[in-house]
Amino acid sequence: MENVLHFVFGIFGNASALFLFLAPLITFKRIVMNKSTQQFSGIPYVMTLLNCLLSAWYGLPFVSPNNLLVSTINGTGAVIESVYVIVFLVFAPKKEKAKMLGLLSVVLTIFGTVVLVSLLVLHGNGRKLFCGVVTTIFSIVMYGSPLTIIRLVIKTKSVEFMPFFLSLFVFLCGTSWFVFGLLGKDPFVAIPNGFGCGLGAVQLILYAIYRKNKGEIKKQTGEESVEMDKIGNGKTEQQKQDEQV
Repeated sequence: MENVLHFVFGIFGNASALFLFLAPLITFKRIVMNKSTQQFSGIPYVMTLLNCLLSAWYGLPFVSPNNLLVSTINGTGAVIESVYVIVFLVFAPKKEKAKMLGLLSVVLTIFGTVVLVSLLVLHGNGRKLFCGVVTTIFSIVMYGSPLTIIRLVIKTKSVEFMPFFLSLFVFLCGTSWFVFGLLGKDPFVAIPNGFGCGLGAVQLILYAIYRKNKGEIKKQTGEESVEMDKIGNGKTEQQKQDEQV
């Protein structure tokens, strides 16, 4: 029964992670249509690519047994994130493109080093321990990226920049893989995804608290602009135009 549950939660984890990887499609559709990366940052996609590559490697049978489902979804995620990175590089300005290429070189160097060390130097439990620790660190970094958004939500009391479905799939993905790791008695899967489960839960709680304030930031900004017009030199724009006439 435990093996069946282990497999079921692995399938749930694959499904929720796939939705999570596909969530930025709307952003990249906008980038392609405008032929510009605008103010979007490509760093999260490069870091997610690294996490997917490391997790896919960790899940291979000769690194850690009974984790093949970890490899399947993260291998798929690595392909998706690679497409995102390529699109970003095509439309990014020269300065941003150079920064992205530099970071991508670092990411591929880290992954290549992990692969070579685990194949040529380490064996058995030593290989699993090394790959597991590295993967756990970068998984926590990936899950920790929404912390800035959480801070913004608390500060503004608005969920304007925290999409509900993205938060939902972070929670579902983290929970599924957390349970998968527990059932498989694998701390390197359970620990980072338990962290992701907790962060996803925090995002959903904040969404429930501030969901009625969605759009409040724009409203407040608009009100502040009107007030500034009234305060500026003690006159409104209309009054200034009347004086000119």
